[in-house]
Amino acid sequence: MKKMEQAADVACRPHRRTRLRLIAFSRSRDGAAAIEFALLAIPYFLVVFAIIETFIAFAGEQLVSNAVDTMSRKMRTGQITPTNTNVTAFRTEFCNEISILIKCSKMEVATPSKLFVDVRNFATFAAIPTTIPRTSTAAYADIKTSDFKYLPGGSGTINMVRAYYRWQVITDLIRPYITSVRPTDGSSSYFLIVATSAFQNEQY
Repeated sequence: MKKMEQAADVACRPHRRTRLRLIAFSRSRDGAAAIEFALLAIPYFLVVFAIIETFIAFAGEQLVSNAVDTMSRKMRTGQITPTNTNVTAFRTEFCNEISILIKCSKMEVATPSKLFVDVRNFATFAAIPTTIPRTSTAAYADIKTSDFKYLPGGSGTINMVRAYYRWQVITDLIRPYITSVRPTDGSSSYFLIVATSAFQNEQY
């Protein structure tokens, strides 16, 4: 009897081992963290990069805004006048103000593709435009660069300095969709930074 039990036990051992291995395999957590990381890595890093890019874009906005204020102050106090500063010199000086983060090549200064400046004088403050010139009234339209001029006024005149910068977007998930000013095809390859200053020159 004892021999028969031993024989039966020996015969069942392979099945028991297989069953135990299957149970151990089903309970094993080896590699689970790696699989979970692989599934979550792409959206996680996408969010992280989007946060970083939003922060850098915000810094770029502040830089352009500060440059507009600086150039406006120089116009208001007579350091920049229609006779001593032409459009190339104005754009070069503006680019120097934002060079910490935004670089302007000589080609960009001569033929703008990203940075645009609009400097004009007006008879009254009420005549200063309050909207961004666009190529059309469609849902999506780009800025109308042909409307931009360099016509600064002299002593005592009312002036507007407005800067536009096409900030390239890589992973920013929200910024491109908070404005309808973009290419006519509706693509969101850039976010338009706009900074404006309106003032009356001093009697210099």
